[in-house]
Amino acid sequence: MGKTVTFSFSSTQYEGTEATETFTFEKLGIDENMNEKELKIVVEKLFEAWVWDKLNISYSIVWGKDNTNSIDRN
Repeated sequence: MGKTVTFSFSSTQYEGTEATETFTFEKLGIDENMNEKELKIVVEKLFEAWVWDKLNISYSIVWGKDNTNSIDRN
């Protein structure tokens, strides 16, 4: 078995809102020979996508008078 990474989160505000899952680098498409800096960036992006999928949420933030300062996350 190759290297693995475990993703986990829990909510301090909503009881029962938590998840933990372990993946092999191979399943995530991560090159095991990647340097540590690159690996950190890739794993952080994969973690963020995993959390969004688990929570199944979207949001938007709008400020100012025009849409040049808006952020949409879907």
